[in-house]
Amino acid sequence: MPHPLMDTKPGETRLLLGNEAIVRGAIEAGIDCVTCYPGTPSSEVPDTFYRVKHAAAENADYHFEYSPNEKVALEVGGGASLAGAMTLVTMKHVGVNVAADPLCTIAYVGSPGGLVLLSADDPGCHSSQNEQDNRIYGRLAGLPVFEPATAQECKDMAKEALLFSRRTGRPVLLRTTTRVNHIRGPVVFGDVSEPARKADPKPFVKNPSKYVPIPAFARSMRLALLDHLAAVSAEAEQSPWMTERGKGDVAVVATGISRAYMNDALEMTGLGDTIRVLELGLTYPLPEKRLASLLGEVKKLLVLEEGEPVLEREIRELAKRAGLDTEVLGKMSGVGHDFEHEGGIGLPRYGEYETRVAANALQKLVDPSFTPEAPATAAEPVEGLPTRPPNLCAGCSHRALYYAVRQQFGDNAVYSSDIGCYTLGILPPLSCADFLFCMGSSISGGSGMARFDKRPVLAFIGDSTFFHSGITGLVNAVFNKHNVLLVVLDNRTTAMTGHQPNPGVDATLAGENEVKVDIEAVCRAVGVEHVRKVNPNKLNASLAALSELAELPGVKVLIAEEPCVLFARRSMGRKPTVIADVAEQGPAVDACLESLACPAFYREDSEVAVDPVQCSGCMVCAQVTKESEESGAIKARKRG
Repeated sequence: MPHPLMDTKPGETRLLLGNEAIVRGAIEAGIDCVTCYPGTPSSEVPDTFYRVKHAAAENADYHFEYSPNEKVALEVGGGASLAGAMTLVTMKHVGVNVAADPLCTIAYVGSPGGLVLLSADDPGCHSSQNEQDNRIYGRLAGLPVFEPATAQECKDMAKEALLFSRRTGRPVLLRTTTRVNHIRGPVVFGDVSEPARKADPKPFVKNPSKYVPIPAFARSMRLALLDHLAAVSAEAEQSPWMTERGKGDVAVVATGISRAYMNDALEMTGLGDTIRVLELGLTYPLPEKRLASLLGEVKKLLVLEEGEPVLEREIRELAKRAGLDTEVLGKMSGVGHDFEHEGGIGLPRYGEYETRVAANALQKLVDPSFTPEAPATAAEPVEGLPTRPPNLCAGCSHRALYYAVRQQFGDNAVYSSDIGCYTLGILPPLSCADFLFCMGSSISGGSGMARFDKRPVLAFIGDSTFFHSGITGLVNAVFNKHNVLLVVLDNRTTAMTGHQPNPGVDATLAGENEVKVDIEAVCRAVGVEHVRKVNPNKLNASLAALSELAELPGVKVLIAEEPCVLFARRSMGRKPTVIADVAEQGPAVDACLESLACPAFYREDSEVAVDPVQCSGCMVCAQVTKESEESGAIKARKRG
């Protein structure tokens, strides 16, 4: 069946996720190449490309690949663009940190085929370890920045950014935020273009002075980049992504999803007829002439933007340079970072905005005596409902391994965690995450800890994260003779972002992975002498391996291999044949509930029971109680 993104006719309207709309925009532009590392809130973009590719076959004539990390994805994309391919590279905001090295030089080298980097920022840390504002990367690297606010703009701006990049031969940053990525709205489809490399071939022509940034050439490349930004700045003055309306002597400049909040707030407060509005879609370089003109026409100007006060600083500077005394308001107004701070206008420098935040600021703009209302907060749970902290799934093999680790080491070890499902091992009773920095940091961070802490140090990492950037940490640990036990929690997929393949998996959605990379072989190849592999659902084997490795010096690796329980069920077709059954109530069952804490268990009055729907049949619980006096307290019974 044709994929809807390829089947829909030009002029027709579909209800799309913002991330799906970005895919359609790229297809309409004539995309040739897509590379990525999955990461929420960007994951649906590559996943959709993947599904379109395999549903539409020859009609989706682009190359697609999941890369082991963001740096590799951007470097592959940069090479493809040099060869004339129109390329989109996608990642979440923290992934741009990983890709920052090639990013800042690809801006010098250029991208003749067109190259757009999608950075999906996450204000509010919904699924991230920080909420950095990647518009700053646009300024750092010298990339024009587009910021859509609606699903339609996601489609149109992705297309425009790719065409703009191909026309100028320079990379572009498409910056979205969580609400834009996951917004759902009507999208009018346009024509699908022939792949750019076929419609307008741009074969690579060797020119070292243009493409090899040795110092002698990099200096002139830097000047060329500055000329490019100056030209874009001139274009920005007439950008179709800049809209103006309204009247009055106060104005608001808004960008990104703040534009949507602003428009709702203007309607909610009835201020729409009294405020001048300038909406920016191309937000770097700024249309300085137009902004200076606006600043000269109003008494006060409010800047609405999520994240850092990036535009606000630049507009304040612009007003100062122009000798204007227009009052510029925003996050930098007053002191402090809360919406209530003294002299402020109610725009916090953290978290997501919403309509109430924008309405507060607009009302404060026109009436300084206005007292801002507190932004909306999450509703209190209905009384009586149980709370549900983030938790590993019932039957997740990470839980079994963490249980074994706790039995072996307890609190007498330091646990270095990483980015993935296994971070959920932070919660008691597992308590297997003492610190975390970023993707792939558990080995190197754990190495540093082990150098100065006498306790055993265990570093946990997933299979996808091992390939992402854990390998270099392992090489460093071996080279510098650190004393750390690495536990690779290999669940045969990239679980947390939606079961995307990685170099070590057995099969992709397209079939068998004939060139899978063996983690054990990699560990041995980089010099790790002691490598053990266990099925974490077999507790005795895990305990024996942990006990053995704990006594060994240097770098040791335990590979705990068992497919993600959801992946095994949905993609591998595994059907559990048994479930756990509490045959005998008593202290052993209570202890199992308290120490293993499998969410399939629950209490009903004074007795412990197992939810047959959640139980995966791993029977780790039976092994936990086996050593007790009530060894038959939990038994397997045939699934009904």
